[in-house]
Amino acid sequence: MIDPKVFDDLAKKVAASVPDGLQAIQNDLQKNLRAAVAAGLSHLDLVTREEFDIQASVLARTREKLELLEQQIAKLEQQLPQD
Repeated sequence: MIDPKVFDDLAKKVAASVPDGLQAIQNDLQKNLRAAVAAGLSHLDLVTREEFDIQASVLARTREKLELLEQQIAKLEQQLPQD
C-alpha cells in the first residue's frame, strides 16, 4: 500500500507549522493527524506503484497487439473483391 513514512512526513510538516505557543501539543497533533490521514486513505481503493506499472505495461502491450490486428484487418479488407 502506501509507505507509512509518507504519513509521518506529512504529520511532521503539519505539526511543525503549529505556532510556538502550541508546541506542547505538537506531538499529540502529529500522532492524531497521522492516524486520521492513514484512516482516510485506507478507505480509498489505491494500488501500489508496482501494481500500477505492471498494469501500464500490460496495457501498452495490448495496444501494440490491437494496432497490429487493425493493420492486418485493413490489409485483408483491401484484398476483398470490390463490388
